Amino acid sequence: MMDTLLDIGRFMIGFLPWILLLFLPTDGWESLRRAVLICLAASVVFSLKALRERFILQWTTTVFFLFCAISFYGFNWVWLANHMSVVANLVLDAIIWLSVLSGKPFTLQYAKAEAPPEVWNTEAFIRGCRSIAIFWGTLLLVPSALSLLNLFFPAALPKSLDFFITTTCMILGIVWTTLFKRAKRRQRPAFEA
Repeated sequence: MMDTLLDIGRFMIGFLPWILLLFLPTDGWESLRRAVLICLAASVVFSLKALRERFILQWTTTVFFLFCAISFYGFNWVWLANHMSVVANLVLDAIIWLSVLSGKPFTLQYAKAEAPPEVWNTEAFIRGCRSIAIFWGTLLLVPSALSLLNLFFPAALPKSLDFFITTTCMILGIVWTTLFKRAKRRQRPAFEA
């Protein structure tokens, strides 16, 4: 049980700035600017090791929030603030899908931190990492689509429903990833025997 919680915690640290952006107040110019600074700080402070190890998710997340901070504080870019929900959701989904399409799913780096080196280059290991990344990429298309829907039809969904669906997608992703990894770990001893 403790190992499962640690696995979830390590994986979710990569998403922490995005989760913070979801939960922090962002309904005004100043609150959004503060939220972006908090997310930028979190992307650096909580992910120093991952940044040093060049984790794709951490680097692209840090660059995104740095870009937002410069855009808000240096250029007062209101357009980005007005479209932050859409941009943030699309950027996060793009990070995931680009990592999959590049052949190096972002999940591979996390999995290598937990798995023995002898399995790192096996087809089953890489396929499992790709499956998890594709699941997350597909799952996070839902909040991206909702953000686009809200952009073009602001009255279509209440903000609370958007928040609920996005949070549900994150929880579903965590649960599925945990169950998938648990099933793969049970298969590994049978495979190695």
